Amino acid sequence: MAAVTLKVCQGRDIAPYLDALAALRIQVFRDYPYLYDGDAEYEARYLARYADNPASLFVLAFADDTLIGAATGQPLADECEEFRAPFERQGPAPARVFYYGESVLRPEYRGRGIGKAFMHEREAHAQAQGFDVAAFCAVERDPAHPRRPVDYRPLAPFWERHGYQRRPDLYTHFAWKDVDSEQATDKRMVFWLKALA
Repeated sequence: MAAVTLKVCQGRDIAPYLDALAALRIQVFRDYPYLYDGDAEYEARYLARYADNPASLFVLAFADDTLIGAATGQPLADECEEFRAPFERQGPAPARVFYYGESVLRPEYRGRGIGKAFMHEREAHAQAQGFDVAAFCAVERDPAHPRRPVDYRPLAPFWERHGYQRRPDLYTHFAWKDVDSEQATDKRMVFWLKALA
């Protein structure tokens, strides 16, 4: 397997990689628990929000010249209403929070420390920019969901090892079309937070 290298960029510097990142998101999020039936038009709109923000962060993982993983983030204050609203209601204030958009990695490259590197790069960036909280949210599916693979390993233990705590009082709903659905449906997404030293 090829050696993996990381590239960190911000804002419009992501432009050469946008198509590959959109394709990677569609591929990885098609699996459980997201079961996302990807749409190139939506991906272009979604990623444009990050690309147009000079305060955004992209951590890209390459095997040779192929994009095999990525992690993103931007100030929570710049995020859409669905992600800001829980914090505006009860804190911490969005201005204090750096929000992680996603972390996607092709399955064959998992278990090699790349996810840990993604966490490190985003936390270092958030601290350097003066944020004192890092946050992300994750979809919560019924454990008895018919599409849950028998060998599925939840990421919660990985997040907990890195100091993130699940905050069931901070949650939102976001809609997308599942792979076996005709239309988008709302999903409950719960936030995980970490205080940055």
